[in-house]
Amino acid sequence: MKKFGFVNIKTVINGVKAVKALEEESFDLVLMDIQMPEMDGFEATHQIRKTEIESDRKRIPIIAMTAHAMRKDRDKCLSAGMDDYVSKPIDPKALSEALERCLPKEKSIAAHLEPE
Repeated sequence: MKKFGFVNIKTVINGVKAVKALEEESFDLVLMDIQMPEMDGFEATHQIRKTEIESDRKRIPIIAMTAHAMRKDRDKCLSAGMDDYVSKPIDPKALSEALERCLPKEKSIAAHLEPE
């Protein structure tokens, strides 16, 4: 992710820890793996969206990352409250485009990359 201009990155090993991390810290965006132990990406997204509504928090963009690459899988992710979708194996261009669509303009990748 550093090649995209991000320097403060946190990784967690399951959905439970993802939800907890978002309760404790502020992030610009979440890359959500769909298949995680303890709590999958769908349930983690549900919990995050529920917390945002209950606490009147700003909605955080969530990009699904999954090996399931069918149209119905993308639709399921978006219906679950995720903002975008990238299939695995991750194509850097597709990820960059999803990040650009989801990040506020002042936090966009282009705003942080040095000109070539």
